[in-house]
Amino acid sequence: MQPNSGAQGEYAGLLAIRHYHESRNEGHRDICLIPASAHGTNPASAHMAGMQVVVVACDKNGNIDLADLRAKAELHANNLSCIMVTYPSTHGVYEETIRDVCDIVHQFGGQVYLDGANMNAQVGITSPGFIGADVSHLNLHKTFCIPHGGGGPGMGPIGVKAHLAPFVPGHSVVQIEGMLTRQGAVSAAPFGSASILPISWMYIRMMGAEGLKQASQVAILNANYIASRLKDAYPILYTGRDGRVAHECILDIRPLKEETGISELDIAKRLIDYGFHAPTMSFPVAGTLMVEPTESEGKAELDRFINAMLAIRAEIERVKAGEWPLEDNPLVNAPHTQNELAAEWNHSYSREVAVFPAGVANKYWPTVKRLDDVYGDRNLFCSCVPMSEYQ
Repeated sequence: MQPNSGAQGEYAGLLAIRHYHESRNEGHRDICLIPASAHGTNPASAHMAGMQVVVVACDKNGNIDLADLRAKAELHANNLSCIMVTYPSTHGVYEETIRDVCDIVHQFGGQVYLDGANMNAQVGITSPGFIGADVSHLNLHKTFCIPHGGGGPGMGPIGVKAHLAPFVPGHSVVQIEGMLTRQGAVSAAPFGSASILPISWMYIRMMGAEGLKQASQVAILNANYIASRLKDAYPILYTGRDGRVAHECILDIRPLKEETGISELDIAKRLIDYGFHAPTMSFPVAGTLMVEPTESEGKAELDRFINAMLAIRAEIERVKAGEWPLEDNPLVNAPHTQNELAAEWNHSYSREVAVFPAGVANKYWPTVKRLDDVYGDRNLFCSCVPMSEYQ
């Protein structure tokens, strides 16, 4: 319960793996295999846990390349500590070879860390232990209802198989029953942000086993509904063997950008004019939008989002046809603010097209226009006070 975020959960799980190897006089095992599709916190956590990262390739379908995995596991057999893998994959697909992945790593003496970021597509359907993982964390803000973002403290508790249980991080002050060590705390509090746990407990109790399973099923259904409705307008980058996705789908915007000059950023900003917070942009693949509707939205809201995306696709066609110039159209100028609406209008399209594209006035309004993201990324401002302030 100690970790206060998913990344801290990763760190705690990797520490347990490291201590396990040390207990077997195999402290030299420090190689962590990580797929190329992994979330950035995976290699960061591995480095913090004192491990060396070796990247495993993915095939053209976005799945872990088993041949490359086996070759690297065998190459580093004497020093292999673990693999960090996400299931369903970061590409939004159930990898059919996930058990083979776990078996290969175990064969060469490693442990399997399963990133629980996509647990919303597992609960009630499968489990990390069934798949073959040795340790996994849960993002309570993603799957078990605690506030997301700035709404409250986060938690990333870990679950482990019995052989790793004695090695999870202890606490220097509070002795935790069953722990072999008081070392390795990842949080000041022995049980993390414990005050937030009643929310997850109540959610699980009220949903019950069948309700939790249904939530996963609806999340998967919603993602496939969106993918099915949008696939003719925006290519779905990765799908499983049957053409389906898990609980999220990746829309490939790169062909559109090459053809029309309109980018994934333009589409994301234009969605704000339609009253939507944009989905994940350019992750895990640059030039894409990753849509994860979850189980919480009803069909009416899904249809509203789909209609907005289709309307934006029609706007892109108008740019392509030359009806709107590439340098002055509702997409590249999005989002449009109330101040802009009230000012003198010098665009090639109407105010109504700019701010009420869906034909309704009831929407969230952006307070600022588009920022210069590139400038912000390349020109960092250090907030540290100079040493002279300490004199």
